Amino acid sequence: MTVASFFAGVGGIDAGFEKAGFDIIWANEFDINAATTYKLNFKNELIVEDIKKVNEKDIPDFDIMIGGFPCQAFSVAGYRKGFKDERGNLFFELERIFVKKKPQIIFLENVKNLVGHDNGNTFRVILDRLKNSGYHVKKEVLNACEYGNLPQNRERIYIVAFLDEKAYKEFEFPEPIRLTRTLRDFIEYDIKQDDKYYYTADSCGFYNKIKENVNNPDTIYQWRRVYVRENKSNLCPTLTANMGTGGHNVPIVYTPTGIRKLTPRECFNIMGFDKDFILPNNMANTHLYKQAGNSVVVPVIERIANEIKYAIERATTPYAHKMVV
Repeated sequence: MTVASFFAGVGGIDAGFEKAGFDIIWANEFDINAATTYKLNFKNELIVEDIKKVNEKDIPDFDIMIGGFPCQAFSVAGYRKGFKDERGNLFFELERIFVKKKPQIIFLENVKNLVGHDNGNTFRVILDRLKNSGYHVKKEVLNACEYGNLPQNRERIYIVAFLDEKAYKEFEFPEPIRLTRTLRDFIEYDIKQDDKYYYTADSCGFYNKIKENVNNPDTIYQWRRVYVRENKSNLCPTLTANMGTGGHNVPIVYTPTGIRKLTPRECFNIMGFDKDFILPNNMANTHLYKQAGNSVVVPVIERIANEIKYAIERATTPYAHKMVV
């Protein structure tokens, strides 16, 4: 089945669906830096444009709409203004397109806080708009550490909507899986990184607090404006889009080569991107940190996409059995 991607970012959702065997044929992204990274990793058509200016007539027909519409309007880390924020209103641009194009399936991702925003009214509007357009909707909050075998505490709401009621009834979100991978599988503890990633007395005004508190190689710390926070769960805290600006919320690790922040590559690793996912060499790290924090956990997306595939197969072939992997 063919897929069109909206608010594609660097292509995290696209990568998950591609791994599940779907065909990404078209994508749209507004941020030029994210689009640069996307183009290095995907061959399909990418329209770099404000979605408000995208005419649905110019989009090729597709079977599945995927999109992680901007979450800052609903995020705890943002301003939580919801539909009053211009970014929150961008869901209605998706609605404009799916009303016209009528894809068989719609997959949406957002921050967990969307569910309870404005006492649930915001989320209710989104579900009502989908249902009023003929879609049957399932939704679930999943955590990366429980569903993606990734050591990151990252809860997100996933919405899957079907035009076909049979496929809807066949679809179930994936079951939790045991977390077997640790931070050491994603962080290059023993490899000396560029000096710019390390905290020193000369480069950091709060170095004494960092040095005093950061001493465990098996956990991740964060500088929280005035104090050091240790994440004792042995999980990486939720990576955020602003972690590359001003030092706030940047994950910090204690390594044999010194106390340092995670590199952009390590952040992409902890988001579940393949090691061969290409990052631009000439792009500022602030943009790369933002791209990682704005993206999705690829293995969780892949598992949901596989469940969508199985639901389609079972709906169209009554005796089809789900493959156990």
